[in-house]
Amino acid sequence: MSFRRVAPVPSLRLRTALSVCALLFPCLAGVAGLAQSKSTPAAGKLSANWENLTGPDFIRAVQQSQGVCVLPFGILEKHGTQLPIGTDLIDVRYATFQAVKQQYAVVFPPYYFGQISEARHQPGTVAYPAHLQMELLQATTDEMARNGCRKVLIVNGDGGNESFLPYFAQSQLDTPHDYVVYIYALHNRTPGVPVNDKIDEHAGESETSLMMAANPDLVHADRVGQESGADQNRVHLPPGVYTGIWWYAKFPNHYAGAAQYATKALGEQDMKTWADGIAGAIRAVQADSTSLRLQQEFYQKSTHPLDTWQ
Repeated sequence: MSFRRVAPVPSLRLRTALSVCALLFPCLAGVAGLAQSKSTPAAGKLSANWENLTGPDFIRAVQQSQGVCVLPFGILEKHGTQLPIGTDLIDVRYATFQAVKQQYAVVFPPYYFGQISEARHQPGTVAYPAHLQMELLQATTDEMARNGCRKVLIVNGDGGNESFLPYFAQSQLDTPHDYVVYIYALHNRTPGVPVNDKIDEHAGESETSLMMAANPDLVHADRVGQESGADQNRVHLPPGVYTGIWWYAKFPNHYAGAAQYATKALGEQDMKTWADGIAGAIRAVQADSTSLRLQQEFYQKSTHPLDTWQ
């Protein structure tokens, strides 16, 4: 979950990629199975899982959620030698399903079509072209809105998309939409709880601890230390100078930290902090009656900027 940036990759046809996505969605449902199984409702209660709802129940669910639908945003990339490739998606969906137990909202199926170019050299990485990431996410939020989700809350689970997702939200001002996209940034650690890992980034102490809480059976503790998570600092540039190869220059093993310090207790603390934060974001989005109005006002004024008062 380190903070990484977008690098360009070759282009693909959107139609072909959408067909691939249709095939991949069912496959990843099993990866996030723990979060889904834990969200199964008691008799008479609505599921939060978009894909588990019937047609009539979906209508009720959107009404109950006040038009708020959550899209947990993960990625497929290597996480050291000890964590699964789907770590970010598994963790963010687990946290989201804990959150909707507190504040109900409809949760979109597994989504992993984001920016991860910096991990293309590692096995299991699925890195889509930049234009396709934008097009597919736009088509997805458009479809969510067409199904009554007038407020789409994207919960980020991967540091490599901390730039992409706000940019996507900003791009909503290019063309009129009858819904609002909200981004909930990558979670912060539990305040006041120290860690031993001096780097504590990708697949380090905190992230390994989170997986111990979300699905401990997927953590291979015996493999910790097989590769180095130290900062190799192979490029030396002054502050403010950026290059897309910076992450690879620092952490070519796609592991940044010291996972041997991870504990389930730390993971449970951080997971609760994350889930509470998501629940709070859902409440705030449900209560927001201003963003859509201002967005519509902006669209109207942007069609004739010379009439805008100066």
